[in-house]
Amino acid sequence: MTPHHVLVAYGTTNGSTAQIAETVAETLSAHGVTAEARSARSVPDVTPYDAVIVGGGLYANRWHKDARRFVRRQRDALAARPVWLFSSGPLDSSAAERDIPPVPGVRRAMTDVHAKEHVTFGGCLEEGARGLTARLILRNRKGGDFRDFPAIQAWAAGLAKEITAERAG
Repeated sequence: MTPHHVLVAYGTTNGSTAQIAETVAETLSAHGVTAEARSARSVPDVTPYDAVIVGGGLYANRWHKDARRFVRRQRDALAARPVWLFSSGPLDSSAAERDIPPVPGVRRAMTDVHAKEHVTFGGCLEEGARGLTARLILRNRKGGDFRDFPAIQAWAAGLAKEITAERAG
């Protein structure tokens, strides 16, 4: 199967992972790959898509529940097509400074669906975020926006080249 219609599914609580997913989809589209970003919770079936990218925010060293559930629910269909995973979460510059390995649950998901790659991007936690833990982090002045959109766009552009090459091959 040659990839040409790509889903970027995401699990997010406060919207910052959704913004990353939308950036990935927009970048893919700008490079000639038809892509759409959708909440993982809203996708009943991945069979209309030729490739899938799944992203989730990290909370207490766990991938967002919607991303985890999506991968579990779609495991067989995902394993039959190219899949890439991303996480967003570190509330510091560590993701920009070095490759951060996937948390254990994401590592399992990678194995289950034969994912081609995983990358971790910096996260974002700003005033107004939902959840007790988020409020505690913000109260301790540990929040902020650590997303690196040029790095996200570069990663997505690389995926577009890979997808385009697979299509041509």
